[in-house]
Amino acid sequence: MNSIYDARERLKYLFIIVAVLIAIASVFVSDLLIKDLAREERQKIEVWAEATRVLTSEDPSLNMNLILQVIQGNTSIPVLLCNDRDSVMNYKNIELPEKNPDEFLRQKVQELKHKNQPIVIDIEDGTYQYLYYDDSINLKRLLVYPYAQLSVMAVFISLAFLALASTKKAEQNKVWVGLSKETAHQLGTPISSLIAWLEYLKLKDIDASILAEMEKDVKRLETIADRFSKIGSTPEPVPLDIRESIRQALDYMETRISSKVKITVEMPDEPILVLMNNALFAWVVENLCKNAVDAMEGQGLISFKIEKRGKKVRIDVSDTGKGILKSKFKTVFNPGYTTKKRGWGLGLSLVKRIVESYHGGKIFVKSSEIGKGTTFRIELTCVEA
Repeated sequence: MNSIYDARERLKYLFIIVAVLIAIASVFVSDLLIKDLAREERQKIEVWAEATRVLTSEDPSLNMNLILQVIQGNTSIPVLLCNDRDSVMNYKNIELPEKNPDEFLRQKVQELKHKNQPIVIDIEDGTYQYLYYDDSINLKRLLVYPYAQLSVMAVFISLAFLALASTKKAEQNKVWVGLSKETAHQLGTPISSLIAWLEYLKLKDIDASILAEMEKDVKRLETIADRFSKIGSTPEPVPLDIRESIRQALDYMETRISSKVKITVEMPDEPILVLMNNALFAWVVENLCKNAVDAMEGQGLISFKIEKRGKKVRIDVSDTGKGILKSKFKTVFNPGYTTKKRGWGLGLSLVKRIVESYHGGKIFVKSSEIGKGTTFRIELTCVEA
């Protein structure tokens, strides 16, 4: 199974893996920093607690200025000093509300009890005090930092993929339009020559049935050139009965595919009007039929089921071919994707472009089973008669 997009797909996944590894490394390093900072903050609080204990001591040899400097040096870590009954004796770096400050402090004590393990201060007179503390503003910011990093990285990756996708699509559009216009131009000269030769042959004594078949093929070439010329432009759609459009396309295909392939059609009796370009939509039907014939290797059943649901019409095209892997349901529409040894892999990509860009519809793989067949679904909008 060959696809010119395999290398690009591998690069895309490699890019994702590298980005994920960078994100994991970033989170790991941030986590180490957070743990180091939390450990450092606890050490500071332990020093603060020791200073508080010493401050209550009656030892006259202690330097009270240094102790007060240690206590006042804490400007970022919220602290509550409580007695053994959890009554608040002192607090630091906590902003009290104007209403019910005592109730606020009681709730704060309960909150900080579960936040960090309290530091016990032995006052040496048989009593104990408890120091409850919260994480500092800097530590809280650092806790959020890894998630902010991941968010920025996710946005960056998304923008990178969007830019890559839009650039790829723009390149594909240019290739499509250029190739189509050039093909239509190149077909023009030999078609004009064939028409002239056909008129000349009509003057000779040649079997009329042979000339009629030749004329059909020349008209077919004119239709193909007309289709290619419309790629890149915006052909004016007209309301047409989609049943007739599909029937005409199938009438043409039935005489040009293997006699071992049977085509069945199930459709409602009443007309279904859709704004469409008949020549381009016939191209859709033909490509789906050719794709089905290839999948069935020239032998099997192709069925078309047309049904109207409200303002939508659904066209299910089923075959009894080899099926498609579920992982390839979207890939089959990429230009260059093919399961054949020969071919450009443009058929289904062209079908998708015509259905979606020129008819405002949708086409997707409705279902598929390996060894049993595939069903494609087309959805278009109906118009009132």
